[in-house]
Amino acid sequence: MSQINYNDKSPTETDEKAPHHLTVMDVSDYPDDKQVIAENGNIVTVNEVRVAEEAILAESEFTEEEYNRVKRKTDLLLLPLMWWMYGIQQTDKTGLGTMNLYGVQQDTGMHGNQYSLLTVIFYAAYGLFEFPSNVVLQRFNMGKTLTIYMFCWGIIVLCQAFLHSWAPFMVLRFLQGAFECTISPGFNLIIASWYLTREHNARALVFQSANAGWGIVVDLTMYGIAKAAEKHEGGFAAWRGIAVFLGGQTLLAASVAWFMLGTPNEVRWLSKREKLIACARVMSNNAGTDLTGRKTWKWDQVIEAFKDPVMYFQFVNAFMSCVCNGSLTTFGTVINKSFGFTESEVILYTIPRSVVSVLWFVVVGYTTTKIKGTRMYFMMVSCLFPFVGLLVIALLPSDVSYRWIKWGMYLMSVTFVIPMFSAWSLISSNTAGRTKRSVISSMCFIAYCTGNIAGSQVMKAKDAPHYIPGTIAIAACMGVEFVTIVVWRLYLVWTNRRKQAKIEAMGLTQEEIERKGQELGAEDTTDMKNPFFM
Repeated sequence: MSQINYNDKSPTETDEKAPHHLTVMDVSDYPDDKQVIAENGNIVTVNEVRVAEEAILAESEFTEEEYNRVKRKTDLLLLPLMWWMYGIQQTDKTGLGTMNLYGVQQDTGMHGNQYSLLTVIFYAAYGLFEFPSNVVLQRFNMGKTLTIYMFCWGIIVLCQAFLHSWAPFMVLRFLQGAFECTISPGFNLIIASWYLTREHNARALVFQSANAGWGIVVDLTMYGIAKAAEKHEGGFAAWRGIAVFLGGQTLLAASVAWFMLGTPNEVRWLSKREKLIACARVMSNNAGTDLTGRKTWKWDQVIEAFKDPVMYFQFVNAFMSCVCNGSLTTFGTVINKSFGFTESEVILYTIPRSVVSVLWFVVVGYTTTKIKGTRMYFMMVSCLFPFVGLLVIALLPSDVSYRWIKWGMYLMSVTFVIPMFSAWSLISSNTAGRTKRSVISSMCFIAYCTGNIAGSQVMKAKDAPHYIPGTIAIAACMGVEFVTIVVWRLYLVWTNRRKQAKIEAMGLTQEEIERKGQELGAEDTTDMKNPFFM
């Protein structure tokens, strides 16, 4: 079998730059963190040599049934946990909007734009801590790191139930943003370490569908809490009970995740053989494999990330989508109420919207798995529905008689999350090089934060309760996002055609193409430098 070749000093030499030709058989006496130089010039660690070559050499040793059995086990154990955790994160983040319906502003003495500033400070912290948190995820056990972060923000949400003024609320929202910033990029990295490229979007959409799916459970629970508070007027306020519930569910999920969450080499519920099967299975992605706690930060990949047009497509797409997200998560309940509904009706009538969202996630996830190359087309279509729906809401008269038409148009806007979520999974599918992937992911989530901040400020207090100028603005953002996705896809098609022409000129067999692509991926070669990465 072919071997990946490396150069470094022998373990007894003192000259760090003295070259020595190595294969996997030669590194048994080297420490895991010892750096060696791959044939393509990449600097990798001995641990990367061992794990990557072991996966490459083992790839052909397992049967298709063994691969499918590990995949089914992963689907059964990991995806429901991620679905639950992601749904909790979304409800913790957006629960402020429901708390607002039940008097959080009055009870804490907020006035002017203080309420909207709670969203600004949350996303400011989210963006500020995004890059350093991604470095932490790359350097340490990913499952345990995500669990610790989740436990911390659970305590913070719980503490919000006992506040009586705006200033400490701002402090806690800042801390909440700092700890919540890890879960989305972390989950996308976990998906990339377990699944084939064609499976990324469907699996990512599974946990992302909890944005609406778990939201149904939480909406019903919060509705029950609010009704109970009404019966005991003068007791524990409804919004405080909601905060206790949200914080409690987060702490419970973190406790379960401590024993279950992680990449193939981190989890306890796989045998040693099953871990090797899981790592060998993803080698065909040409992006390497799981290297728990042994990942080297590479500055050349940082530079390449900023030279890659894909990063800027990701940034613009995320920003535009999140202007809409920031507006609707902060002011959606208020806008809904302005149609002519009561506070309790707003919560109940949000449930059909969540159901439609889940169904759309199922359609997109299933179709993109079965039909290759459809992911970005669904992203485009998912921009058009909210573009039309939001414009109609803004242009219809502000009259209660139109409330059900407006509600229907608001229902259409639910698809706006698909372009953002599918773009996140594209980071795993279309980007090779662990450091480069972390950089692009960080920039994407910085756009996520700045977009949400902008979205919360688009809705001006003077435009309440209908917020017509802000609604037109976020509709325009969906139009810009549609154009961005179209140009982005054309660029990717052009890039693939160039690579395909170079591959054909090499005159290699299909087996040689696959093997070379995997070897370069194992050496942590980026997508731009790996001619076989499509």
